[in-house]
Formats: sequence, C-alpha cells, structure tokens
Amino acid sequence: MNQHRSGTIPAPQVWPTLRAHDAHALIRFLVEAFGFEETVVHGEGERVEHAQLSWPEGGGIMLGSVRDADEDRWPLRPGTFGAYVVTDHPDDLCARARAAGAEITDELSDTGYGSRGFGARDPEGNRWSFGTYRGEPRKA
Repeated sequence: MNQHRSGTIPAPQVWPTLRAHDAHALIRFLVEAFGFEETVVHGEGERVEHAQLSWPEGGGIMLGSVRDADEDRWPLRPGTFGAYVVTDHPDDLCARARAAGAEITDELSDTGYGSRGFGARDPEGNRWSFGTYRGEPRKA
C-alpha cells in the first residue's frame, strides 16, 4: 500500500477528461482495446453527459460527448487528448490493443530510463502512451 506523510495515499483525485464525437463507441473501444473498466455512464440516447472509466491498475478517466459551443462549459476538442498510463503488462496490452484495431503509433520499446511501453491512437484521434515507468517518488 502506498504511504503518504499522513498515512495512506488517498484515492486518485485528479481525473484526466476528454470529449468525443461518439462517446459510446469510444467507451467500447477503450474497454476492448486497452482494458479500461466501464464504471458509470450517464446520459440519454447517443449523448453521454458523464462517463467514468477505471484503469485496473489504479486511477481512471472521465469523458463525455462533444457539445455545441454555446452550451459547453468545458469546451475540449475531440481528438486532442493525450495520456500516459502505467501498466505492468505492456507487451500483453500492446497485443490486445493491436488485435482490437488500435493504431499503434510507437512500437514496443525500452527506454534509457527503465521503462518499457508503446504508443497508440484511439478512433477519435486521442494519443495514448502505456509503459512501466511509474514516475519519480513524491517528495517528503
């Protein structure tokens, strides 16, 4: 278990967010190709007001359907999102993503700083990087 000065590190409270032209299709893709878990999806018909996808190894993302400019308080353009996601299984995940039709933008490789990973693009054009690098330890 992760430790923090006051004890256990709290659950993730920073949630990367994105918009999608076809949020339902993007959710299906992210679950099938990358292994995210659908936690909740709110909305009616084709419109997704709010969705949360959890990453099995910790954390997650939130997303929703693109909205008309005059009604959007969070005007993110679909396809402009990018994220780095930590995984202990980059080889298996890359094979899964490729089998599901993900565009692999950077083939599996090892870095000079000890990470192994790959890059991919989802059907909306968002860029994803998956690797074993967990970042540097938090400062005390």
